[in-house]
Amino acid sequence: MATAILEERPLDATALIDDMGRRARAAAAVLARTPTKRKAEALRAAARAIRTRQAEILAANAEDMAKGEANGLTAALLDRLKLDAKRLEGVAAGLEAVAALPDPVGETISESRRPNGLVLQRVRVPLGVVGIIYESRPNVTADAGALGLMAGNAVILRGGSEAITTSRAIHAALLDGLREAALPEDAIQLIPVTDRAAVGAMLKAAGLIDIIVPRGGKGLVARVQEEARVPVLAHLDGLCHTYIDRAADPEKALSLAVNAKMRRTGICGSTETLLIDSAYGDPAPILSALIDAGCELRGTDSVRAIDGRIKAATDEDWDTEYLDAICSVALVDGIDAAIAHIERHGSHHTDAIVTEDTAAAEKFLNEVDSAIVMVNASTQFADGGEFGLGAEIGISTGRMHARGPVALEGLTTYKWLVRGTGQTRP
Repeated sequence: MATAILEERPLDATALIDDMGRRARAAAAVLARTPTKRKAEALRAAARAIRTRQAEILAANAEDMAKGEANGLTAALLDRLKLDAKRLEGVAAGLEAVAALPDPVGETISESRRPNGLVLQRVRVPLGVVGIIYESRPNVTADAGALGLMAGNAVILRGGSEAITTSRAIHAALLDGLREAALPEDAIQLIPVTDRAAVGAMLKAAGLIDIIVPRGGKGLVARVQEEARVPVLAHLDGLCHTYIDRAADPEKALSLAVNAKMRRTGICGSTETLLIDSAYGDPAPILSALIDAGCELRGTDSVRAIDGRIKAATDEDWDTEYLDAICSVALVDGIDAAIAHIERHGSHHTDAIVTEDTAAAEKFLNEVDSAIVMVNASTQFADGGEFGLGAEIGISTGRMHARGPVALEGLTTYKWLVRGTGQTRP
């Protein structure tokens, strides 16, 4: 009722975020000194609450799905939005997986003794207050809340309007966990309104929010990077490539190409462009398997000559994150041409080579400048859970602070501890 009333009133976004930020700052101070066991207890209790509230959460999701369909959300966005019993169990299990991870807070990164006897340590500490802005994916509410808490941070969550009912239901379960572990409820806050002015206020909340993590489309990320007065951990497009080298095993090449594109087309690790060495034996079975799996292929003239069902690719296709059952395909003259194509059109997210040539594999690993580079593996593995991180708050495609799947360690910074015995500087 309070949320509904708040949405009906004219929004003072600055006042709202200022209040939430101050409460988050106080909660972060508590979390920074909370023992690992107690943080883990809160997450395990939240997992139990999600299972107990399953019917409530799925009913909320059904409401969001119905609204999304009525509002014309794409199939990819609807897939990201959808929860069923299996996916919701995955959310609960993800909370338990994060609870079981080693706590990075307090870890000694390095230690040294100076000639004058000073002992120096670099020790991991929480970032403080983390703001997460995301679209469509209600599971991010749980993942971001869990990772922030376990890394000793308070989080302020701003979910997309299309998933707001589901996000609120999941957030209620997280609050159950915090209460059971006697931790401040302000440790995980969900912005109670969908007004975009709240996003603008978050981006200007320097001194209250320490870092912003955007998870969404190009428009959202561009706005965040343009307007933010707070450091940003950016997750840009997932323009992922799979390159079939001339030395690829045909069975692996076919299996990996189909899985990398079609397992789930709406995730950021889905391959959007397939590159095939012009010296590779027979590309036809790979192309046919993708088409038979329901994928629309858009290719160059040389690719279309192999299979008449392939549509002509435009210049725009090579720079498009489809998030759908569409894939652009090109024949390239060797690994150097493949790497050049990826550098020109990729987003530095995830790129893979399929090859039995060790030298080619090492060249690809060393020369492709992406957050995740793979050999003989599906790009669909670009996921924090698959990397053993429990979950992820996003995949950073930048080069500062954290890169690739950002989990507990990526949500910490460090401070220097210096211990002396009375040394003075000459």
